[in-house]
Amino acid sequence: MSNLFPWFLSGKNQNSLKEGDFQFVHIFYEKNNVNSNFFDWMNPLLNKIKPFSIIRIKAKLLTKTSKIVDSRMHTDFSDMSNNKITTGIYYLDDSNGYTNFEKGEKIKSESNKYVSFDSKLKHCGSTCTDKDFRMVINLNYIDS
Repeated sequence: MSNLFPWFLSGKNQNSLKEGDFQFVHIFYEKNNVNSNFFDWMNPLLNKIKPFSIIRIKAKLLTKTSKIVDSRMHTDFSDMSNNKITTGIYYLDDSNGYTNFEKGEKIKSESNKYVSFDSKLKHCGSTCTDKDFRMVINLNYIDS
């Protein structure tokens, strides 16, 4: 949460932002390129998971809302021909936010927790109501 770390607004309609309808992102890696001067911050995490190939790494920051708002249910990279793409979520803080899966499982946001799953699984994230913001690192990669 350094004031030197750049966050970028991302949302459905950035000219008319509704509560829970936007987030801030920082893309560390995408399209075979390092996209951030802060990419080295990912090395401890990458050394733990040991991916064969990275597709994308991004940080997400969702602001506090008056009630929990789920993002839309989606899949990561379901249209790609490679069936081995994994999504990983690394939770950076504790909050009452969560990751929700289409089949009903919810993963609570707990600091230093890492979960991984097939990128074709439908899931969504949420805002939180008990902290000023909720932060995660989202990774998409091919396992070693």
